[in-house]
Amino acid sequence: MSTPSVTAAESEAMLRALRLAGQGVRGANPLVGAVVLGPDGAVLGEGYHRGAGTPHAEPAALADARSRGNDPRGATVVVTLEPCNHTGRTGPCSEALIEAGVARVVHAADDVNGAAAGGAHRLRSAGIDCVGGLEATRSRDLNERWTAALAGARPFVTLKSAQSLDGRVAARDGSSQWITGPEARADGHRIRALADAVLVGTGTVLADNPRLTARTDGTQGARGAGLRVVLGQGTVPDDAAIRGPGFLHLATRDVRLALGELYGRGVRHLMVEGGPRVASAFLRAGVVDELFSYVAPLILGDGAPAFPELGVTTLGEAERWRLDDAGGPAVQQLGADVRVHLRPPPHTPGPNLTTPP
Repeated sequence: MSTPSVTAAESEAMLRALRLAGQGVRGANPLVGAVVLGPDGAVLGEGYHRGAGTPHAEPAALADARSRGNDPRGATVVVTLEPCNHTGRTGPCSEALIEAGVARVVHAADDVNGAAAGGAHRLRSAGIDCVGGLEATRSRDLNERWTAALAGARPFVTLKSAQSLDGRVAARDGSSQWITGPEARADGHRIRALADAVLVGTGTVLADNPRLTARTDGTQGARGAGLRVVLGQGTVPDDAAIRGPGFLHLATRDVRLALGELYGRGVRHLMVEGGPRVASAFLRAGVVDELFSYVAPLILGDGAPAFPELGVTTLGEAERWRLDDAGGPAVQQLGADVRVHLRPPPHTPGPNLTTPP
């Protein structure tokens, strides 16, 4: 693709938009950032997508401009992804830009989501100058795993693990509550609340009897229309705490079959919480898109490993995951514990632009 014709101010704004995009949370939607520029190149407003159900980056940037007393009519909007052209939980960004009266849109990567694509064409048909391709490679790298999930017609998969310094999720006698402290557990509930569904194996149900509801404000309650999913061919007891509205038992060990079933039920973001064999099954299938590892300052010396039976026999076969600053610092201290946020190694190299200046 040839280099698009853009101004220096637009190029600088695109780099800023990419950094803004990285402040969003990964999941059912791509990370997107936007900057509104005046005719003189001055920044009038900026925004990013904060997660499913919240305003997309373009409307957020337009709202920010207006909140600063700036009229976006005649402005240029620089955005890291082609504006969407469909109605989901929010309206089409293409229509929001047309209604705002902007004169020009510069976007990075094209939208690969067939249901949402076509925004650039809609803008041009409304008389808005629309240029694509600026920093497209960096935009695609930022959302590589979201694109992979979309192409596979499966949910975006977040894997969570709480473990000791020596990588154990339970002691030799099977005890595991609690390896991490209250701050780490509260953070796990916050992340759980972002997903459409949360999944464990039948072994975890029998060992821990979890409810899998999301506590985000000091109270315990099931999240909206989210599903609480048990994977495996074992029996889920009739009195298991996980049962009730929103409970689903997928009586299979086939990860891809389970993901297809969940996708067909409208799940676009799945959080996998264990146990170890389930976590390893998702890792072996290559469908884990991000990993949150909560590491406690204790050494068990023996017990259940976090990720058993991955089939790695030599160091050269191991995957080296990347620190991921999306949604906040990749490494955070939570009480006595440390949370590490990672994403898989890239298929193609790309710079880390996820921390705003």
